[in-house]
Amino acid sequence: MIDFLLIATGFAGLLLGGNWLVNCAVGLATRWGVSPLVIGLTLVGFGTSMPELVTSVQAALAGSAGIAMGNVIGSNIANILLILGLTCALSPIAVARGTLRRDGMVMLGATFATFALVLFGTVSRPMGLLLISGLALYLVSALRRGDDAASQEAEALAPPPLWRGALGLLLGLIVTILAARALVAGAVSVAAAWGVSEALIGVTIVAVGTSLPELVTSIIAARKGQADMAFGNIIGSNIFNVLGILGVTALVRPMEVPAQFASLDIWVMTAAALAVLFMGTTGRRISRGEGAALLAGYIAYTGLLIHG
Repeated sequence: MIDFLLIATGFAGLLLGGNWLVNCAVGLATRWGVSPLVIGLTLVGFGTSMPELVTSVQAALAGSAGIAMGNVIGSNIANILLILGLTCALSPIAVARGTLRRDGMVMLGATFATFALVLFGTVSRPMGLLLISGLALYLVSALRRGDDAASQEAEALAPPPLWRGALGLLLGLIVTILAARALVAGAVSVAAAWGVSEALIGVTIVAVGTSLPELVTSIIAARKGQADMAFGNIIGSNIFNVLGILGVTALVRPMEVPAQFASLDIWVMTAAALAVLFMGTTGRRISRGEGAALLAGYIAYTGLLIHG
């Protein structure tokens, strides 16, 4: 009963925190003259990935490499196939060519790096340092682009006082992180009682649970007309999951990667990254039909996990 209460509380907290996060992020973007895309790639994208970071580090310290690695791979799969798919099915997202050329390529590079690590079978401290260095370079590049003019949607909003926007953003992040931890704690406890393996828990329940902030913020942003922020949130989160979370986790405790990730999960993660870049390149937007196709891919992937 307590586990299900944690799950319900987590969902409620994610809805509240996600709404705060988007509203305050857009307000700060307006005041600073930063585009919502850049805010989505950095503050929102990285901020909503904090549950993954906390979960992976805790799992690595506990010696649960399956949960730590599965959390990252499963979150990246869920971000594209489930979250971006659902968001686009509700509201098609226009994709700027510059976003695909710069940020999309960084995400693809991070995906290939994860692919190599899974096949290699270990994530060492030197590799973790290399991943974090890559994240630092990307973050500096993204922030330099923050001088671009804000989008017309953001310009139409009256910016809140700086202190109120910053406080709201901080509170939004805190609420989403605490809510995600409550949700994951309840879900993992329920799954463990069913005798499910750590790797499967990591790539499904933990990954989806820690990705719920991205789900909430992306849908809210899309419904508020902030499509740039919704797309940037997904791309930024996937970049941070690999370069930041794997990097920090490896520095804290190097991991041996369970071999089972090489049989299906890493291939799905790579295919999902390629698919979303292809969709954005061909039509400069991800339509409702393409969003439905991504969702169908996630359902098929989940079915293979359950019956495999």
